[in-house]
Amino acid sequence: MAVVKVIELLSESTNGWEAAAQEAVTEASKTIQDIQSVYIENMQAVVENNKIVNYRLNVKISFIVK
Repeated sequence: MAVVKVIELLSESTNGWEAAAQEAVTEASKTIQDIQSVYIENMQAVVENNKIVNYRLNVKISFIVK
């Protein structure tokens, strides 16, 4: 049986929601191995001059504890 840990991260990107999610995984993978999933909890967009300029996510990343 595996033990799974979940951490919560805030991530952002100027290139959309998918890029923000990938940024969270990329940064987490620098110090965490065996990432299993990403759960998108909240989404937020920053608007300037009637255009979205930044996409923000609260994500939960789960990984196997060794």
